[in-house]
Amino acid sequence: MQTCYSHIVLGLGATGISVVRYLMSQGITPLVMDSRRTPPGSETLATEFPEVELITGGFMCRSLVQAQQIIVSPGIPLDTPEIRAVIDMGIEVIGDVELFARAVAEKSPCVVAITGSNGKTTVTTLVYDILKAAGKKVAVGGNIGIPVLDLLASDADIFVLELSSFQLETTFSLNCVAATCLNISEDHMDRYHDLHAYREAKLRLYPQSRFVMFNRDDPLTFPDEPTNQNTFGLGVPEGDAWGIADGKIFHGESEIMNLHEVSLIGSHNHANLLAAMALTDACGIDKEFMTEIASNFKGLEHRCEMAGIKQGVTYINDSKATNIGATVAALNGLSDHLGDLVLIAGGDGKGSDFKELTESLNNVTQLITFGKDGAKIAALKADSIQVSDLAAAVNKAVEITFSGDIVLLSPACASTDMYKNFMERGNDFKQLVEQIADGEG
Repeated sequence: MQTCYSHIVLGLGATGISVVRYLMSQGITPLVMDSRRTPPGSETLATEFPEVELITGGFMCRSLVQAQQIIVSPGIPLDTPEIRAVIDMGIEVIGDVELFARAVAEKSPCVVAITGSNGKTTVTTLVYDILKAAGKKVAVGGNIGIPVLDLLASDADIFVLELSSFQLETTFSLNCVAATCLNISEDHMDRYHDLHAYREAKLRLYPQSRFVMFNRDDPLTFPDEPTNQNTFGLGVPEGDAWGIADGKIFHGESEIMNLHEVSLIGSHNHANLLAAMALTDACGIDKEFMTEIASNFKGLEHRCEMAGIKQGVTYINDSKATNIGATVAALNGLSDHLGDLVLIAGGDGKGSDFKELTESLNNVTQLITFGKDGAKIAALKADSIQVSDLAAAVNKAVEITFSGDIVLLSPACASTDMYKNFMERGNDFKQLVEQIADGEG
């Protein structure tokens, strides 16, 4: 006779394991299903929870329709037929972040949440570092590093969460002290019908926050309904907003620090810093801790990371730019550079319309493309150079650049056509740069 399970976990991996671990701690033994034949985490599940049944290779509707609650991995679309069917039957379908939200519901607001198409990890890390510098017991996770449910084991009094649109689709009751949507640009168009649907998923975060911080330079981040809100942006701030004037960061009329003292490179990173300062200010953190971190934080690996200077040419690794918006932000952030700017782009565009890159490509002296959708990007700019792989792209960049120029790897594409992930692509770029001969160009 088939066992009837009240809770079913769809999708294993790190998130699925964290859900199982949490449910078991609550005295609930779930059933786990994964569409993959050998899902990551299966060995861990068997070792840590041998009593938990795992079904692979698909989702069993007969079991799903008998469940009270289904916890779905963010990587599984809600319009998957089996999931759509149980939603239509009124069975609750949630994600791990919603389980986390319910677990901390009795506390006063203790979550700072960050979403957006680009810059999430940088802002999340900045917020974490500022709160930690201020002496807070803080934990960080979500779409970055540790699954949210595993954070419950810490003694943190505040949680900083990076949240993707996929996670927010199944999150309803996250009671944030402060939250932001940094920006919205076309991404994951292989999952969403259009940009509006993607935006709707992102902005689900706003009603779940006591205080909302949005980007006044990006109308798509504006709340649809009035809320307790403020803005950040690269222009002169009005009222109590955050912004930049005369080369300095301001909160309203209060000067925070000079941009020359900020370690991060590029105006897009300055916007990220403004958002982090605004969020931590909403948590009651003194400005001195913000300026301390801003002075020392040099950025994250693969995010406009300095890969090296060879023959006077600066090479920048922005492999994390897996969508068009990230590359646009990097190009616009470097638009004041006096030398030539060579862009290396290409990979798997995930169904995106690359025409959004066209205007920003005016900042580029030479475009070099590679990968699955390299030809589509090359078509946007006259005299573009198409090459077979990243090594050929770097070699071509070396040939055409001179001292004072910048070579930027900012692919505007996912890496999965040629690499395991964007980290492997970025590391390959850094290794290729390291192999360039030193000397005068």
